[in-house]
Amino acid sequence: MAFQPVSELDLIKVIVFDCDGVMFDSKHANETFYNHILAHFGRPPMTSEEIEFVHQNTGIESVAHIFRAYPEQDAALEFLKTFSFEPFLPLMKIEPGLIDFLRFLRPTYHTAIATNRSYTMPGLLRAAGMTEYFDLVITCLDVSRPKPYPDELIRILEYFDVPANQILYLGDSKVDELTANQAGVPLIAYKNNKLDAFMHVSGFDRVKQFLTGERSSNYRVMASG
Repeated sequence: MAFQPVSELDLIKVIVFDCDGVMFDSKHANETFYNHILAHFGRPPMTSEEIEFVHQNTGIESVAHIFRAYPEQDAALEFLKTFSFEPFLPLMKIEPGLIDFLRFLRPTYHTAIATNRSYTMPGLLRAAGMTEYFDLVITCLDVSRPKPYPDELIRILEYFDVPANQILYLGDSKVDELTANQAGVPLIAYKNNKLDAFMHVSGFDRVKQFLTGERSSNYRVMASG
């Protein structure tokens, strides 16, 4: 990877969002969902490590992980196919300021989602009234390798036909950091100062300020090269 000067960001064309932890505070919803699956098989609730794992990974990976020590793992994976997330949608809390930020982005920027969510994503966007705000949604079902592989971001780069330094990716986890790094896309770390990122923010207003011209000389952007 090579660093490019901040002036290159004047050409930003696409803003990409991770879902869980960026668009939605989803930990309570995810925790409740997977604990219901565990309870169905008579198993105890998730540990703190498992809660963190399911926040970042696909449904299949999450169920395989939380049932890794149990003989019901295969049965739980089959159960996942029929267990609807819809009853848990009300537990998904939209991040403060997200809708206003999305309205600001349109129509100047293209917008996309890169998420390890799967079949739950369309219903979630509909329930939140956000479908109209995104040009492209890439889930783990749309690629052969989910995050932390770069495939989702590469699909977005190809779809919009832009180089990596013309995209900003808002993510909150180590998985997002690895994904952005492998794709050569600048990462904006959302509410996670532990990530190696181009920029750290605690809310969408800070990203808006940056896009409208507020720059700092210590910003450096990672791009392929």
